[in-house]
Amino acid sequence: MDPAPSPTVPPPGTAMPSATIPPSAGIAASGPRARLGVREARGRFSGGRGYLAACTLGLPTRETLAAMRADAEEWSLGRADAARYGAVVERVRSGYAGLVSVPVGAVAIGSQASVMAGLVAASVPDGAEVLCVDGDFSSMVFPFLSQRHRGVTVRHVPLGELAGSITANTWLVAWSLVQSATGAIADTEAIVAAAHRSGTFTLCDTTQAAGWMPVDASRFDATICHSYKWLCAPRGAAFLTVSARLAEELNPAQAGWYAGESPWASCYGPEMNLATDARRFDVSPAWPAWVGAEPAIELFRSLDLAEVRAHAVGLGDALCDGLGIDRLGQAIVSWPDADGQGLGRLTAAGLVASGRAGRARVAFHLWNDEDDVADALTALGR
Repeated sequence: MDPAPSPTVPPPGTAMPSATIPPSAGIAASGPRARLGVREARGRFSGGRGYLAACTLGLPTRETLAAMRADAEEWSLGRADAARYGAVVERVRSGYAGLVSVPVGAVAIGSQASVMAGLVAASVPDGAEVLCVDGDFSSMVFPFLSQRHRGVTVRHVPLGELAGSITANTWLVAWSLVQSATGAIADTEAIVAAAHRSGTFTLCDTTQAAGWMPVDASRFDATICHSYKWLCAPRGAAFLTVSARLAEELNPAQAGWYAGESPWASCYGPEMNLATDARRFDVSPAWPAWVGAEPAIELFRSLDLAEVRAHAVGLGDALCDGLGIDRLGQAIVSWPDADGQGLGRLTAAGLVASGRAGRARVAFHLWNDEDDVADALTALGR
């Protein structure tokens, strides 16, 4: 599909000025950022009381809502500007790179985690082995299973056995840093060390981690993150980070105009001149989502994520205490609920939670506090 027309096509490598889409809708796009505490950050959200489902869908801040409303208004008036959207995407790319401690040239953008995993999966050599976690989210499993026609072998092991199951025959180990169904946190140190010893590439999905805990993407050969959960961005803004070592092995099979060295000079064939950095793995962005993502990413860059983790884990452990189960040290707490009674009680009490893999699941984030824990326990009869 052709990109939207622009009044003037800018020279390669430049962005066209426009009055539309103000940067971050009130949050500076560059320069020093004031540090925010959890209490201040909570004030950025219009709601959140009783919302225990950040692991399903994050909540937008007032700044994200304002940015998206302004963008929709500009669009309705015929003033939407494709090149200006491109500038927004580049600011978000840069902001995310800083958030996860990688160079901006290591970040590719797209819309879905599964598409990014699919790019990696399509580059696994014929007949190679991929090691996955038994019960991991399907976006980190299905793309590799779909390569079986090429002789790619996918092994599944429990999360706790992942590091010990990596062998010299394992080309790639792929896992979620935080498991979607249970909230369990992977032993990153052990997995990365084992992969290093065997020369195995590492692919870590940080979708259920980035936003409530610090994430250093530079420790992995690749990471994938969809930002619509804990990073509170609109659905449709996702990131892939790639090390130089793995980038050499990846085929940009989904390359389009946005993956060009200069996207505006890459709108038509027959020549293909892809970006030399991770942008060659870009997927053309869903523009309005990135308008909303900019203030969201800037918010989390202004936070001490160790403080956010302590806040979320503290609430999770308080719920565990009330339920009479061992503390998990997690922002996500889940327990067996095959008949759905637990989830039903939470829902009947007006709380928003979720059920996954026969378990009731709640999550605590910036907008939650001790009252949410108390309300959950009351709903569950504890």
